[in-house]
Parts: sequence; structure tokens; C-alpha cells
Amino acid sequence: MATENGGSLYVLQARPPAIIALWPDGSHEVVVANLTRTPDGIKVDAENQVIYWTNMGTGIHLIDGDPIPGAIPPNDGTIESAKFDGSEHRVLVPSGVAGTPKELALDKEGGFLYWCDREGMRVMRARMDGTEVTELVRTGNFPADTGDATRHCVGIALDKPNGHIYWTQKGAPDAGEGRIFRASIDLPAGAKSDARPDLECLLNHLPEPIDLDIDHRDGILYWTDRGDDTHDGNTLNRAKITASGLVEREVLARDLKEGIGVSLDRRGRRAFVTDLGGNVRELDIDTKHESHFTTVAHLGALTGIDYADI
Repeated sequence: MATENGGSLYVLQARPPAIIALWPDGSHEVVVANLTRTPDGIKVDAENQVIYWTNMGTGIHLIDGDPIPGAIPPNDGTIESAKFDGSEHRVLVPSGVAGTPKELALDKEGGFLYWCDREGMRVMRARMDGTEVTELVRTGNFPADTGDATRHCVGIALDKPNGHIYWTQKGAPDAGEGRIFRASIDLPAGAKSDARPDLECLLNHLPEPIDLDIDHRDGILYWTDRGDDTHDGNTLNRAKITASGLVEREVLARDLKEGIGVSLDRRGRRAFVTDLGGNVRELDIDTKHESHFTTVAHLGALTGIDYADI
């Protein structure tokens, strides 16, 4: 399952739900089949050959992945894991606890999984065995505020060297309400998750920001955006991380078909992106100007992706 630079790609196929290992020539293999409902975020621990993923739960999604307007979700999503060969499949964070989990971040050294709960309007974490579930950020009260899509937390990334967590709140489809936020990884002493003094809104009026990843070498935040193509939607974007926020925002590539996941090969200087149209795309992240994706593969509707540097 190794790419030419020594790594592997793992993608989540939403329909039919499965985890797929992918080669750079486009060949692929289903490694975990018959997943529950709608998988969305994925992270891989290559050293221990374990895959972690989120399952959003039942009964709330349209064909394009957005919530059914006015519906109150059951909040029955889960966080799950399995070995590379599909064995030892476990539910780590059970139904009723994880909410509607979207994108996922892994802090292997610290022993935590982080995720965004969309309809629950929360940023959360748990130990890698599913214990110690903690609410770090809450942007609204469930279910009263669930209909307000500006409160929906979706993408997530960790900047451990600087002690920050980043997340997206995408807003309603094609509304230009998307935002990117930052806060300390740990809840400040005495603070509550719904009233954090360290919460910063770094960018706003984005089309629909979804997934995030960070190039720690250069201090650059990357993200995918859905939304209106005429207003920089369905793109891969980046911005420079500074102490005061995000600067020098730019669009790197366009023409995603409802862009979702992004994962960086930091050593090989590549970004890999998925979309609901079923495409896996690749881009050189050292490019100094807007460029064009290379298509690696075309599969079923795709959500999350992770590049494992082996």
C-alpha cells in the first residue's frame, strides 16, 4: 500500500461505506467493508497499523451530505477503529456520546482523538481507547440551535507546537457563511466550553470550509471548501499561520466536485484531496501560484482521506 514516496493513502467511501487503501497509479483495495451508515473523518496510525474513523449516524443526511432542513438528528454517531486488515473492529466512542462526528484529528503522542460534532455544535476529544470524552468547545445548545448551520463544527486540525486547535464552521450551503476558528488545545482553567476567552475567529465569509491540515514546516494551514464555484468554492486553499491569525490566504486549485477531505504528504510536499464526486486529487504544495489538480483515482462518493507516511 505504499506510494512512490513511501507512504499510503486511505480514503473513506460513503456509498457503499468502506475504507479503501489507494496506490498512486489509481489501483486500490477495500480494507474494511460494510461500515455503518456514513463514515466521514479518518486518521491512520501506521506504526501500529490501526485506522480510526468517524460515523455520522442515521437519518439526517441528503445525497450531497448536508442535513435535511428542520430535522432533529438522533446524535447517534460513533468513533470506531480497526486494524489494517479489517480485524479487531471496535466502537470506541458509542452512540449517544460522539454526536454527529465529522472530521478527525489524531494526537498519537498525547494519546487523544479529536473531532467536530456537527449537529451537536461541539469540538470534542477522547483518549484513543474512547475513554475520557471531553467537550472543548460548544457553539450552541442541542437541539434548540441545531438548525443554525453557522454553528456547525466540521473540520479540525491540531497545531501542537503552538498549542492550538483549529476548526471550521461551514454555514449553510452556498451561503458564504463559512468561518475558521482557533483556540488553545486545552480548555483554560476555570473556563467553560461555551464561553472560552481564548476563542478566535480567523477568517469569515468563506464559501463552505470543510477539512483542515497543517504544514508545520512552513506554518501553513490548508483547507478544502465546498460552496459556490463562482465565489472560490470547491477549492483547495491555504493561509499563513501567525500569532495574530491567518494571513496571505490564497486559492491553490479549483474544480472539486463538492470538496471534502484534505491530507498532506509533508515530506513529499503534496496535498491529497477527496470530493463527493468520487475523485482523489493530488497537488504540489510548493507551487507559488494557482495550479491544477492531478486525478489519482475515481471511486464512489468520498469523504475523509489520510496520508500515512510509512
